Amino acid sequence: MSNSQSFFFKYVVTRTIEVLEGAPPFAVSAKGGLLRSNATNFRSFLYLIYLLYFINLPCAAATGRVECNSLPSKILARSVPYCIVLPPTFDTDKTKHFPILYSLHGLGDNEQFFVHSGAWNLVEDLRERGELKNFLIATPDGGAGFYINSKDGKNRYEDFLLQEFFPSIEKRYRAAPGRANRAISGVSMGGYGALYLAFRHPQLFSSVSAHSAALIEKLPSFLGASSNSPRARVLGGVFGNPPDPVFWDQNSPLVLARTASLAGLRIYFDCGDNDDYGFYTGATTLDKILTSRRIPHEFHLYPGRHDPTYFAEHLPASLQFHSRLFP
Repeated sequence: MSNSQSFFFKYVVTRTIEVLEGAPPFAVSAKGGLLRSNATNFRSFLYLIYLLYFINLPCAAATGRVECNSLPSKILARSVPYCIVLPPTFDTDKTKHFPILYSLHGLGDNEQFFVHSGAWNLVEDLRERGELKNFLIATPDGGAGFYINSKDGKNRYEDFLLQEFFPSIEKRYRAAPGRANRAISGVSMGGYGALYLAFRHPQLFSSVSAHSAALIEKLPSFLGASSNSPRARVLGGVFGNPPDPVFWDQNSPLVLARTASLAGLRIYFDCGDNDDYGFYTGATTLDKILTSRRIPHEFHLYPGRHDPTYFAEHLPASLQFHSRLFP
């Protein structure tokens, strides 16, 4: 077997995934949807990149694993699936506590995106190269709710995260306590959620990152009383349809960024200059807001679209950003 063949075999076969009792079975790929690129293509693209990039990487004895389960929620009156990426030392040292990164998926995806997208392989490869510290990565199923409490009060997802998910996950998986050991990240809708939660609750997170965040400065024109388009149904279920401008602004990361106390919060975000949904406009606006307030941040407008190629190329930057900042 050639070096390239043995590499591919190792990284496709030897990763360990555990689905605990009560958890939903793994899907090969999630169904596509608004603001989300095809997961199968993303996975294949990442495998190709890693095959080429790490072709001379020596085999390592220890690898991490992914555990998937669900958390019963009284607030949501249902169980919420989640997956968590555990570092190799999680099982070898039962007394050790770890920093934690909450990673939020895009619209149309689910809690398994770190596995079926190939991002988990990226984490393992970076760790084996010594480019990532050992930390937990938790990915809850956010549905299509943008990680906020919905206008109609039927989906109190932000309350669920703050009051149930964060405390339960951190206790169960030995997360190290304190703001310095907690960070949040996201892609597309998840980028919106990560920035919103970090700007709304900056005392909880040491750092935040977002790729191609769904930042929309003005109310979308397709949200109207007579609109019944798929986008209107999705966004209307969260923000109201017709939308409430006050509620929209209250939950906008762009509006929050103008007044929130962000001292000590490290901020990274990027977007493609040809983003299919025009999110580069919102990203550029956020950069201008933070710059005008002299709030330190790292922003990049890279060549690219809202697609697997773009995410695969830039995901390592956010992972390394948080890893450098963790104790």
